[in-house]
Amino acid sequence: MIRWDGGEPIELDRPSGLQWIRVVVRASLGVITIATLMVPMMLFRAAGAWRIGQRIVRTACWICLKIIGLPVTTKGKPMKHAGVVVANHSSWLDILTLHVCHNVFFASKDEVKSWPAIGFMARSAGTLFIKRERTDARRQHDLFLEHALKGHKLLFFPEGTSTDGLHVLPFKSSLFGAFFSPDLADRMWVQPVTALYYGPAGKRHDFYGWWGDMGLLEHMGHVLSQRKQGRLEIVFHEPLKITDYSDRKKLTQDVWQAVADGMPFRVPNDA
Repeated sequence: MIRWDGGEPIELDRPSGLQWIRVVVRASLGVITIATLMVPMMLFRAAGAWRIGQRIVRTACWICLKIIGLPVTTKGKPMKHAGVVVANHSSWLDILTLHVCHNVFFASKDEVKSWPAIGFMARSAGTLFIKRERTDARRQHDLFLEHALKGHKLLFFPEGTSTDGLHVLPFKSSLFGAFFSPDLADRMWVQPVTALYYGPAGKRHDFYGWWGDMGLLEHMGHVLSQRKQGRLEIVFHEPLKITDYSDRKKLTQDVWQAVADGMPFRVPNDA
C-alpha cells in the first residue's frame, strides 16, 4: 500500500474517562446498524434489485453519520449520467459521506477488503475490489461496462492513498485508461468532487485526516470521542465527457485541477 507521510504532525486525541463511553456507544451503534442492514441489502442485490440495495446502503451510512454527529452539506449537483465520480481521499469517513451524498458504487484496490473494520465497511457498502495488474485488465473492463450499461456510477480515489485533507496529491492517470475503450467512452462521464473537512471548534482542519502511520482504531477513537464534531462539505463540480478528450493524461489533469480548485485551504504539494 502507498502511504503518504506529508503534512504537519498531529497528535491524536486520546479518549479518557467519560469519552470512552462515547466511543464505545457510537462504535457499537455503528456496527449494529451496518450488520442489521447488510443482510437485506445483500438479499435485494442478489435478487437484482440493486436500486433498493443501494438505498439501504445510503440509509446505513446516513445513520452512522448521525451516530457520529458529523453534519454534511453539499454544493453543486450530482451528475445523472453513468460514469465515474472522482474525489480526494482524506479519511475512512469518506466511505460514509460520499455514499450519503451520491448514489455510487465504490471501486477500491483489492487489498482493502482484508483490512480490519475498513474492509468490513467497504464490503458492506458493495465496493468493487480491483487488482491493479495488467492480467486483471479484461475483467476490470467487463466490470466497468456492466455497470455503465446499468447506468451506475463508480467512485474512485485516484490519489492512491489518504492525506490530511489539506493536500490533493497527483492523480494516477492509469485509472482512467479503461474508460477510453470504444465501447465505454460514449457512455462515460467523469464528475470531480471535492471533500472539505472542517475540524471541531478549536481544532485544525486536518483533524479528520487519516494518513501516515496513524492507526485506524486510534483514529476512530480520536473522532468518536468528540462531544461536538466539526462539519463536512461535499462540492460537486461540472461533469466532463470522456469523448471530449483524446488522451487520459489531459483528462486526469483537468479532473485533478477541478478537485484542487474546490479546496479553499489547500496546501501546495511542494509546501
